[in-house]
Formats: sequence, C-alpha cells, structure tokens
Amino acid sequence: MFLARIFLAVVGVAYMFLGVWCASAPGQTSNSVGFDLQKGSGQSEFFVVYGGVELAWGLIFLLPLIMHDATRPLLIGCVLIHGLSVIFRAISFGIFSDIGTTTYVLAAVEWVIFLASAGLLAYVGFGTKTT
Repeated sequence: MFLARIFLAVVGVAYMFLGVWCASAPGQTSNSVGFDLQKGSGQSEFFVVYGGVELAWGLIFLLPLIMHDATRPLLIGCVLIHGLSVIFRAISFGIFSDIGTTTYVLAAVEWVIFLASAGLLAYVGFGTKTT
C-alpha cells in the first residue's frame, strides 16, 4: 500500500499543479487544449472546472498520505476517473478531427495513470484489508 500512496501523491501533486496553472493562466491553458473562452460564463466555467475541480482532485489524491485507510478507495477512484478519461478520449479521437499535440500528450498521460493505477489496484487487491 505504500507504493500506492506514493503513486496517488504523485498524481495529486500533478493535479494540484494543473489546477493552479489553469486557474492562474486560463487563457494560456485553454488555448493549449483548443478551448476558446467566451467572456464571462466561459471564463467562469473553465476557472471552476479546470482550476477548482483539478485542485480538488489533487487534494483528494493526496489524502492517503495522512489517511492510510483511504488508499484503496481512492485508488479505485483513480482507476475509474482515468479509465473513463481513456474511453471518452478514444471516442473523441474517432468523432472529432484536427486534434492538437497537447491533447495527444494528455491522452498518453491518462493512459499511463490509468494503467499504473489499475496495475497497483490489481496488486493490492479489491478487498478491505488496509495494511
């Protein structure tokens, strides 16, 4: 479980960085993934979802460092979040064109996080033992 906690912490730090970056430089970050922010509502939505939610995910994935019993459930959450990201990203590649380089990089990172978290979950098991 120690390895799983460290992995989740790395994912958490990455999301903290992304959340802060998206909140502090929404124009730059939105342009890098192909978003055109409309004044007002568009800016607010990007700030909240890409800044706030990613920051929340970062904090959530850091929780196992202080709450060891949360490791397995949050590892399951990590598999679900990134597994669905991988599925939806693959579908998007099939139905949309003109995908930018940054989006392909994000897809690769999503695959790495999904496979690593799924592998760790398989290693630690789905049970309730929290050693």
